[in-house]
Amino acid sequence: MKTRRISRLAGAALALAGLATPAAIWANEPITNIPSAQLDWETTPEGVAFAALIGDRFAEPYMAMVRLPGGLASPPHIKTANMFGVVVSGTMTHVAVGADAVAEVPLPVGSFYRVPAGLAHVSTCLSQVECITFLYQDGKFDFLPVSQ
Repeated sequence: MKTRRISRLAGAALALAGLATPAAIWANEPITNIPSAQLDWETTPEGVAFAALIGDRFAEPYMAMVRLPGGLASPPHIKTANMFGVVVSGTMTHVAVGADAVAEVPLPVGSFYRVPAGLAHVSTCLSQVECITFLYQDGKFDFLPVSQ
């Protein structure tokens, strides 16, 4: 079962990169539907919540919904996997550490972002309402604080 999940994740990554078609990845798989009311949110001590969609975020590439409280700014950090996301609610920014203010681009609902692996950055929910994103990481989750 885990092997099938990993191969589907690898296929999803290839599809995102334009190297495979979704039809080839999930051929003969059933439809997956998870209504928002059935998402299983796990909240960290900092108030950030994750709802797993595909994969175990601590062990492999994964897809999840992520929820940040309104006004929350992360400490500067890096991730060892590439991060791809789409904003579902709220307005966010992801800014490289040391970048000038011009680099802070507000990302409203429907916006896409990519944060490359190893890039020190700060993620902020600019809105007063919570920010929710669909997130895909091509490796396991980590959060490595860095000094500015």
